[in-house]
Amino acid sequence: MTNLADLEIFTHVVASGSMSAAARELGLQPAIISKRIKRLEERLGTRLFQRTTRQLSLTEAGEGFHERVLAALAGIEEAEAYVAGRSGEVRGRLKISAPTSFGRMHIAPHLKTFFDLYPSVTVHLVLSDAFQDIVAEGFDLAIRIAELDDSSLVARRLAPVRRILCAAPDYIARHGMPETIESLSEHVCLPAHNNAHWHLIGPEGLVTLKPEGPLTTNSSEVIRETVLAGLGIALRSTWDIGPELRSGALVQVLPDYEGSSRVGLFAVYPSRQHLPAKTRAFIDFLVDLYGPEPYWDAG
Repeated sequence: MTNLADLEIFTHVVASGSMSAAARELGLQPAIISKRIKRLEERLGTRLFQRTTRQLSLTEAGEGFHERVLAALAGIEEAEAYVAGRSGEVRGRLKISAPTSFGRMHIAPHLKTFFDLYPSVTVHLVLSDAFQDIVAEGFDLAIRIAELDDSSLVARRLAPVRRILCAAPDYIARHGMPETIESLSEHVCLPAHNNAHWHLIGPEGLVTLKPEGPLTTNSSEVIRETVLAGLGIALRSTWDIGPELRSGALVQVLPDYEGSSRVGLFAVYPSRQHLPAKTRAFIDFLVDLYGPEPYWDAG
């Protein structure tokens, strides 16, 4: 049989994207990682990776092998927990993907509390505004803010996401407060970092707008800072701007129009018959932390 440690090293290389990064993560020398991957490929009689001087990517055989190895390792973990009589014990390494701003503001500050509750768990938190392929990259779960329709994954709703139009008082003083949805065409409207249309629910139902402004960026935090600086109007989530609304640094614009309520905060994880205790514990922790009326909407 293939050495189990070689399989674990293989999944770490795939998840980290390079042998050197996997070596740092595992506390091994890069030469050892390379030797173990070569031994695995020789045993299988096929190349698992395409190697260039700048990039390491899975071959077609490697992709299929990786998918099956992840399932096998998950099964082994569950089997060990069952035999040891600790199927409900919360322990192990938890790899999580989350949006950059949300992770910084509403996950990182609460990790100490989670570690106090579950001292046998370690967390590898990856922040990115791009949707990660959680199966291919070895994530236990991902936190996503979206309308979800991917049936290949399991999703649990953690909290509602309320999105409103807002601007700085300085912008309103200079340009006036919009009175109708049509009047937004006369204002500076800042597109989201992904350049998505605004889908708003108003008195007449669904309204879709394409915001136009002088700035485009791949960073949600850049849009946030420019709204605060008075550049224009933006559609922002209340988890992102709650303190600024309470302090008056931002004001709501056209309060009869808000983002679609179908957008929510979700925990997404691969479909498995038995969800690992560490993953379930973290999801339950977030559900209790946020709830149907999240703390960022208080007041």
